[in-house]
Amino acid sequence: MQSFGSFAGRRALLAGLSALGLASAAGPAAAQQKVVRIGYQKYGKLILLKSKGSLEAKLAPLGYKVSWLEFPAGPQLLEAINVGAVDFGNTGEAPPIFAQAAGAPLVYVAYEPPSPRGEAILVPKTSSIQSLAGLKGKKVALNKGSNVHYLLVKALEKAGVAYSEIQPQFLAPADARAAFERGAVDAWAIWDPFQAAAEAATDARTLTDGTGIVSNHQFYLASKSFADTHGGAVGVVLDELRGVDAWAQNDIKAVAAQLSPETGIPARVLEVALARQSYGIRPIDATVIAEQQKIADTFFALGLLPKPIAVAEATWKSS
Repeated sequence: MQSFGSFAGRRALLAGLSALGLASAAGPAAAQQKVVRIGYQKYGKLILLKSKGSLEAKLAPLGYKVSWLEFPAGPQLLEAINVGAVDFGNTGEAPPIFAQAAGAPLVYVAYEPPSPRGEAILVPKTSSIQSLAGLKGKKVALNKGSNVHYLLVKALEKAGVAYSEIQPQFLAPADARAAFERGAVDAWAIWDPFQAAAEAATDARTLTDGTGIVSNHQFYLASKSFADTHGGAVGVVLDELRGVDAWAQNDIKAVAAQLSPETGIPARVLEVALARQSYGIRPIDATVIAEQQKIADTFFALGLLPKPIAVAEATWKSS
């Protein structure tokens, strides 16, 4: 997997964005176009907002259009913010830490409460591994730089196993599931809805979820330049997201039915994932930034970050 901000990764991303006609918007003309470019993933509140269509109606009177761009995961979305091709998006805890360490000009603008049950370390149903201590020396699949990377580190720490004592296998969710099902890895650290899908399809056993170990926050982020110059538009996006959030919390079945065609995951499985999700979109505060700083410090101590960072320097000061 290419590291965040690598030349090859950046070149590949720009090539893909150019094919979609979006990379050109990253230049100086973008500031005059009054377009809010939103990066989203197949699961979460942003894809629900996209399908609702209300954001376009709210921003039009202010002179903005909305452009939507799908990404497979948080690190790729934040790299798009880094190269100036996306203005706003959301990811879990770990991707913005790696992005900030790579110099990405992003700011945290809001967050969702903890959802520790929404990520887990799974083992096959017939595995002999019965505890976290049993992961010593084993191959564990995970998406590098994602929330589950931190879950794995802290879960091992709790069990008295050093991170250096396992064999991490850095794989995207689809590749990790294939490796998990054929027995090429011993365990898999994964998040919802992939977690719920694996539990349903493979009878995978949960070694641990994040309860009592990690918070598993979701963050909404923007490019610093966009947030500083288009703060009103950011506020409108967050207001519309809060409306979607309230609907999702109160009608999980309807949300699951709507997301199912987009994700390719049965609605009944999505209902499990949505029930483990948190609700309520909140302004960034000192407490959640302090939690992010602990994650950043942990990754730096393990040699996973190229330099220490101050998370507080990447918080949005809305006017």
